[in-house]
Amino acid sequence: MARKPNYAFERQEREKAEAQKAAKKAALKQARKDAKARGEDVDHPDWQPPEDEAV
Repeated sequence: MARKPNYAFERQEREKAEAQKAAKKAALKQARKDAKARGEDVDHPDWQPPEDEAV
């Protein structure tokens, strides 16, 4: 007999992944804002956020 799917777990995992993606995007946005305040050229294609800030 097949097991019943655990849709709640799948939803939680999907929401967790979306939350992590949103947090990473927010961290990148904050890093760009801080770099721009320091006078860095964040619009340059070679600009990379600092590794410790981009989670």
